[in-house]
Parts: sequence; structure tokens; C-alpha cells
Amino acid sequence: MDFILDASQSTQTTVRSSNSTPVDQTDNNSTIDVTSNDPSRDVSKRTSLALEGDMSKFDQLTLSAAEALNSTLTDMDNFTFKRKHPTRSAGSRLFSRSDAQKKMSNSESGYVSTSLKKHNDEEFDDDVEDWIMEGTGRRVAYDDFTTIDWIHDFAKERARQRRLHQQKGLRGKLNILFDAMEGWIVVLAVGVASGILAAIIDITSDWLSDLKEGYCETAFYLNRRFCCLGYDDEQIECREWITWNTALQARSEAAEFWTNYLFYIIFSVTAYLVKSYSPYSAGSGIPEVKTILGGFVIRKFLGWWTLIIKSIGVSLVVASSLCLGKEGPLIHLACCCGNIIPRVFPKFRYNEAKKREVLSAAAAAGVSVAFGAPIGGVLFSLEEVSYYFPFRTMWRSFFCAMVAAVSLAFMNPFRTGKLVLFQVVYDRDWHAFELLFFALLGVIGGLYGALFIRMNLKIAAFRQNSWLRFYSVHEVVIVSVLTSIVSYLNIFMRVNPSELVANLFRECVGGDYHNLCNHVNHWKPTLLLLIASVLKFVLTAITFGLKVPAGVWLPSMAIGACFGRAVGLAVHAWQLNHPDFWLFASCAPDGQCITPGMYAMVGAAATFGGITRMTVSLVVIMFELTGALTYVLPIMITVMISKWVGDAFDKEGIYDGWIRINEYPFLDTKEEYVYNTSASQVMTCVEELVVIDTTGHNTLDSLKQLLRDTDYKGFPVVNNAKNMLLNGYISRSELKYAIEKASGKQGITSSSSCYFSSNLSALDSSPFIDFQPWMDQTPITVSHKFPMEMIIELFRKMGLRYVLVTKNGQLLGLITKKDVLRHLSVMHHPNSFDNDDLQDPPNLMMLPERRMSILYHSADKVKEL
Repeated sequence: MDFILDASQSTQTTVRSSNSTPVDQTDNNSTIDVTSNDPSRDVSKRTSLALEGDMSKFDQLTLSAAEALNSTLTDMDNFTFKRKHPTRSAGSRLFSRSDAQKKMSNSESGYVSTSLKKHNDEEFDDDVEDWIMEGTGRRVAYDDFTTIDWIHDFAKERARQRRLHQQKGLRGKLNILFDAMEGWIVVLAVGVASGILAAIIDITSDWLSDLKEGYCETAFYLNRRFCCLGYDDEQIECREWITWNTALQARSEAAEFWTNYLFYIIFSVTAYLVKSYSPYSAGSGIPEVKTILGGFVIRKFLGWWTLIIKSIGVSLVVASSLCLGKEGPLIHLACCCGNIIPRVFPKFRYNEAKKREVLSAAAAAGVSVAFGAPIGGVLFSLEEVSYYFPFRTMWRSFFCAMVAAVSLAFMNPFRTGKLVLFQVVYDRDWHAFELLFFALLGVIGGLYGALFIRMNLKIAAFRQNSWLRFYSVHEVVIVSVLTSIVSYLNIFMRVNPSELVANLFRECVGGDYHNLCNHVNHWKPTLLLLIASVLKFVLTAITFGLKVPAGVWLPSMAIGACFGRAVGLAVHAWQLNHPDFWLFASCAPDGQCITPGMYAMVGAAATFGGITRMTVSLVVIMFELTGALTYVLPIMITVMISKWVGDAFDKEGIYDGWIRINEYPFLDTKEEYVYNTSASQVMTCVEELVVIDTTGHNTLDSLKQLLRDTDYKGFPVVNNAKNMLLNGYISRSELKYAIEKASGKQGITSSSSCYFSSNLSALDSSPFIDFQPWMDQTPITVSHKFPMEMIIELFRKMGLRYVLVTKNGQLLGLITKKDVLRHLSVMHHPNSFDNDDLQDPPNLMMLPERRMSILYHSADKVKEL
């Protein structure tokens, strides 16, 4: 509760904070670094524990340090309006009243108070005592395209848990029990929703795909599989299914081509839906999901409208037989469910870090329904997309993926009992000599991945920087025309990728598929498969990146399956024609030795691994697809060779490449950094920052002027402008919200004083505003000689937004997450930057007169946190 203290009503005494020092008692040799002797003295130990991954001990030490800070503070309200010390200096060189009045004399009407939208975080942030004890400061809603504060969200959860366990009686025990169940209820609902949504998309896309060829005479809403459900033999003609050629009495191949072409164009309407209603529905969504799980905020990317438009769009895209898949979009859609469903529960709605635990489980559910691989989904979430993956998240991810797979199996969209169309089971073992051909497929897969990533990213860069970005719908139509023309010329390109992969994985039992089982004339299908793999490679590289919902997993698997089946057919023909060759000595003379379908499966795994650089999760996914432990070893060997070959050219996968070209602030947790640089070489020097002086006479007007004149996302708070001893840090959004909230209080005027320190020994009758609850009083600080490799580890393992650089407690600079990313870009591409970017500042210990010149210095770059 906010209140004003008047001299005639009451007085209030404020105890000096242990990290605040009076101006006349400042020790220039004291520090507030990671080794300081204040309530944040455990920061260095907390940092080392975080670097070692021991988050439980880190939390305990954080809590102990926060409790020590709480014992020295008694001011427990949002804004405490106090009487100012009569001898306090009013002439700050940073933000003094006279400076602010001069600046605002001609621009008072130019300030528009941009109120932050109402943020229900106040339900959990209303206890100021919690935030003074935690020391991290209160937070308002995260702005779009900003990074979350992991440390603050962890502190928020601890504060919520403390209040929850303070409840007594039966009601308190029931609340604790329900709180423990909330996480499981959420992931259960996400799993069910993901399974049902995947089944609906499968049925819809299958019906639309069959609609290109004809319709069911008895029930128009049925696809061909359901319409002809009673016809077990594929050789028997289904009378209920009427082709368009028959309906339109068109017998020529040209008429068939134009009929299919018409549906290609009709289905390209998805591009219009995406462009007009939901731009975030375009692409696979995995790069953005990966960035969001890394702590970045992208509003509406996981919202209702994106869920609806992408569900419709992915059904149309899959049905159009473009060189795209639905697997990536299914992960995005599952994460949409993982973002929407937890909104019912305040525990997840108001805590971004907790919400990301649900999103990790949702990503696992997306892979589970895409491939029928729940265990592979959990490993995918752990290996590929999740940034923070504690043990409880693994259990919940496993549960969510299992529920999603069960829900999909219950829906049974293919009426075959399979979760995906291309699940297969082989009954033959493999031979040792086949490892040679499997290794060859691994090399081809690695080369494909490296070439595809480079080609696709170059096309994407050209698309972003050329006139094509203004004609996204026209581009989709043109690519659809090109795909329809090219696909019609090759029988293996006429079917959608899912059906193609299913046919290539099959053994030659129960019928021939596209002449693949013709052992007499095997060279024709082999040649067609090789041509199809090359054409699909080019079309997929062009198509992936269009403004439509698009996945690249299944097209890559189709390319690898085409090439792998071609190799399998060639090896099979070789063995049949030369059974006495020494290489085939282990083959039985009276049985089939080579299984071409298995080569297709191994080839699909090779290209899949080459483009994504996945390893463990990919092997498990392929194992769950086949259901045979026998083929795990060949797949492992192929995937590892594929990754080694791909990494020889470039270590980034397709999604890392898209994160890079989109310039998302994602810090890869798997990459190792061995660069010999220090914090002083990367930091933004204090001369380029705007600093708030606690000894200056800061008023509401001067702080509003600060927000008008700068674009910085946060401001360090120092003891005074002479010694620059660091007191804390306050972000722009919290400062703006606090100013707006205080402006409407009775007795507060534009000249009311604002303070960021409790260092007061007496009070007078002038009311002023205390910003301490909104300030981070225990920021992570490092020495200017601290190596960047360790700072990168701090950002990666603690999820930091910024680090303050000090020397003997004096502020020298600031390092943000984007500074780290820019530094890594310089190290990776040194020729693209000037050498001056890496030079040390000319003088780390600035002279006092140089410090005094820091008034309103507008930097040439926006400091994004």
C-alpha cells in the first residue's frame, strides 16, 4: 500500500543499508564487486556454484544473502514519501533540478506518458518485503523483444512459495497440494491438446491431398483411405472414389496436369492468410521457439491467432505437395498450447521462467505427435531447443509426450494403428559389409546438410534484402507453379513427402510401389530416385523460407530416403547379379540379402542429421519409427558420420542459421569459447552510459527528462558522481512504471524528490519517493580483468541480462547479452569489424573531472537488455 507521510502526522526512520555509504565517509578502496563485504558478499560463491551447475546451492546462498539484506531494511512499501534530510546536497551534476527545468522549459508539453499495460504481476509483486529481502527488485511486464530476468523470476517463485507455506490449517495444506498438482495438470492438458490437434491436421491434410485427385461419392468429407476402407486389396478398384478426370470426363494427361495445378494454386491461399492475419505463422517456428526458451520475449508468437492460422495453413501446405512438412509447425503449435493453457494458472501465467518449463514439455509433445516418438521428443527438447531443463522438467516432458502420443493413438487418424504414416518394421538383419554403404550415406547426408544450409540461408538473405519481401504471396504462387511443373515429370515427386517416405521405407511385400520392386528393370527407378533427390533438394532450399507454415524435417528425410533407396536398389542388383563376389560371402544363397527399404531409412536419418546436427534424439526417433533395436547401430554410425562431415564445413544447424540471420539474441549453450579477451574489451564504457546519482537532487521531472532524452534500457545507480561507487541498477521499464504510479499520488508534484538509497539519518517535511523496491540492489558485478569466457558462462548458466564491470567498487562499464553476442560475432567473423572494437579503453580509471562531464550523453547505439 502506498502512503504519504506528513510532518504533522508521523515520522519515519530509515536504517542505513549496508551497501550504502555516506558521501563524507566514502572509502575509495572499498568495493562492491563479487568479493564485497555487504549482503551480496556471497555473489562470487553463488557465481562459482552457478558455473558448476549447482542451482540448488545457488538458490540457498541467494536466499541467505537476501535475508541478510532484509535485516538492515525496514522500509516495506512501494513508494514511501519521506521528509528529506536538510543538509542533503541538491546540486548533482547528473540530474539536478536546475538542469531538468532548463531542459523542460520548452518541452514540457512534448512528454507523453506511455502507460504500461496493466500487468497482473502485482498479485505476486505486492509484498515489498519479499523484494527487499531478495534484493533483485520488482519487475513490471516484459516488453516485446526483450530478455526475461531469470534471477528475478526465480526469486519471485521463492517468494510465492514462502507465502504459500505460511498458510495454516486444512486450507493451507490443500492449497499446497493443489499447487504441487498444477504442473502435472497443465502438461496433461497440453499433451491432450497437442495429440488432438495433430490428429485433426493429419485428417484434414490427408483429405485435402486426396481432394486433388478426386472425391468420395458416398461422403464428400471422407478421404480416399476412409472412403475405400473395405477394399483391402489395393489392386481392386474403389468404386466409391471418383477421380476428377472421370467427373469432368477429361481423359488426357494434360487435363490431369491442369486439374492438379489448379489445386496447387488454390492451396497457396495459405500465404495470403499468413501475410494478412498472422505473420508469425510463417516458417517452422522452431528457431523462434528455441529463442523464446532461451529467455527472449516475442509477443503473440504463441497466441491464439497464431494457433488458428498456422493450423489451417499447415493443412493446406501439406495437401499442396509442396516440398515442405508439418513436423516443425507441429512443435510450434504444441508450444502455442503450452503457452495458452497455463494462462489459467497464476503460477505459470505471471512467471516467465516457470512458463518456459511448460514450453519445454510442449516441444517434446510436438515431436511425439510428429513422429510417434515420445522418448525422442523428450531428448529433442533437452538436446535441441531447451535452455533451462531441470530434472522436474524432464519428468513433465516425458509425461506430456506420453499423453500426446496416447491421445494421437486414440484418435487413430490413419486407421492403421500407426501414429505416423511411415512407421515400418523390418524382419531381416543387416550384414557387416553394409556398414560401408551406410557410412557412404552418412557422408552424403553431411554434405547435403552443409550445402542445403548454406544455399537456403543465402536465398533467405536475398529474400529479406530484395524486392521479393514485398511480394510474398506472388512468390508462393510462382513456387507452386514451378513445383507442379517439375513434380509432374517424376512419379516420385507427385505424392506428398509423408506418403513418399512411407513407400520408400516399405519392403517389397504385398505389392509393388512405383515399380520399386521390379528386380529385372531396376535401373529406371534408381535413376528416377536420384533425379527426384536432386530436384527435391533444390525445391526445398527455395521453398523453406516462404511466408507459409513450413517444416524442413520431412522433405529432408524424403531426399535422404530417395537417395538411400537408390543406393539400396543398386547394392541389391549388384548382389543378385554377382552373388559369388567376396563382399557378399555372408549372404545366404536361398534368401534375400539386401533390404533396400532399410537403406532408405538410413539415408533419411543421414540427411535429417546433416541438416539439424541432432545426434542422440535423432537416433531414438528413428528407433521408435522402426521399432527394431537391431538397426540402432547402423543409424548411430550414419548419424555420427553425417554430423562430423557437416561440422567440417560449419557447426551450426539449419535452425541456428535462421536464428543468426534473424538476429535473435540467442546464446548457444553447446558451443565452446576460447577467446583471449577481458571484460574491459567488450563492455560499454561508463562514458557512454547515463548514470543515476543517489546524492543528486533527482525529481520526477528530471527522471521524466531522462526517459525522454535517452533510449537506454536501464541505468546504473551510483553513490555519487565523484567516486562512482556502484549502488545498484534499475531498468527503464521499472523506472517508467514507478514514475507513472507515483505521479498520481496525493501530495506528489513534478518537483518531488526521488531517491534510490536509504542512507538517511533525519527527515524533514518535504515528501519524496523511494525507488529502492524497483532497483536491483544486488547486481552481478565482475572485475574489468575478468575473462570473457567466464562472463559468457555466467550469461549462459545464470540467464543474465547484464553484468556491471567495476574496479575497486567503482563503475567502469556495462556488458549486456547483446554485447556478448556482438563480441562472439566479431570473434567468428573478424574481417567484418574494425580492430578498434577490441582495443582497451584509453584510461580505465577516469579522472574526476572526466566523470563530472557525464551529463546527458546519448549513445550511438541502443542498449537492449
